[in-house]
Amino acid sequence: MKIHYAELKNRSRLLQSLTGMSTTEFEALLPSFSAAWESFEEETFEREDRKRARGAGRRAELAVLEDKLLFILFYFRQYPTQEVQGYLFGIGQPQANEWIHRLTGVLNQALGDEMQLPERRPAKLKEVLAACPDLTFLIDGTERPINRLKDKDDQKAYYSGKKKAHTVKNNIITEHGGKVLYLSDTNEGKKHDKRIADEEGYSFPPGSKLLQDTGFQGYRPDGVTIVQPKKKPRGGELTPDEKIINRAISSLRVEVEHQIGGVKRCQIVVQKFRNRVEHFVDDVMETACGLHNFRLSHRQGKATESVATA
Repeated sequence: MKIHYAELKNRSRLLQSLTGMSTTEFEALLPSFSAAWESFEEETFEREDRKRARGAGRRAELAVLEDKLLFILFYFRQYPTQEVQGYLFGIGQPQANEWIHRLTGVLNQALGDEMQLPERRPAKLKEVLAACPDLTFLIDGTERPINRLKDKDDQKAYYSGKKKAHTVKNNIITEHGGKVLYLSDTNEGKKHDKRIADEEGYSFPPGSKLLQDTGFQGYRPDGVTIVQPKKKPRGGELTPDEKIINRAISSLRVEVEHQIGGVKRCQIVVQKFRNRVEHFVDDVMETACGLHNFRLSHRQGKATESVATA
């Protein structure tokens, strides 16, 4: 038995369990995914040096556009092995591998067309943040496990003492009450959160407020009010008042953890990453952030409509 969207479209709860999206969210993304697929087809199948006619060869198992979107959303949400992914969609592992990489690019383009991808260029960050009304932002680092590398120097660079595993790391900047606005490059797990921020050179609009944890101790961009819990002094204790203030700050800063949790509904950025294709470990994190932003925008839009009609 193969998975098909036609059998799931009227079972929104099951579809959401399998893909992370309800039927309405799935169909809201479908037009942009269709446009991105058409663009991919034009670049791939309409090139002058192509010898085989478009549509030639054996019939594709993922012939329906909805099944293509279902295929890649299922992969991101569940992250099965390629053998399992292929079996569930009626194709072999080599074909599953090809479709995974092909459709990841298409999905990423669709989310870009929907304006849901986070900014990746530090030079553009200030401009992006300036569009936010209250100028309150949250920053945090997040790690993802990867397979142990063969090279000893790489093993050392990617070993995270915090996670006791080999990992990669990104910094994320979110808007207060909003989406993931910025995603840093993917770095080796050993690199400190503050060092990533220093190397990328983030700039914030004047009057910004930045909530951060003690992993960014000493990070103070120009013109920014920093809100950070006080670190316990070595060999000492915090005062009762300092503990109360820290709890209050943590109750505000926990929002960034919720946003990261939303991104990590995609198991591909939670489980140990198995794929060794160059840059793919970075690509999937960007796409996972885009999926989270898309879901959040769609649900916030529905909530606004409900309030307006109440």
